Amino acid sequence: MNQELSTDAAAAALRHARFGSLPERIRLEDMTEGAEATPGAANNSYDPEGSWKFYSCLALDLGL
Repeated sequence: MNQELSTDAAAAALRHARFGSLPERIRLEDMTEGAEATPGAANNSYDPEGSWKFYSCLALDLGL
């Protein structure tokens, strides 16, 4: 019985040392990044004629 109490106390101390406190809070400013938008940029525009190049379908790949 005494061995179990000492083992439980040691396990509780280990858990408290490892998980005893929450990590520091991360500010919203540290999680977001601002970037300037360039209106009319060619790489950001949608091209319906070229969008088929990125379409993936298993049935089409197998020729079904």
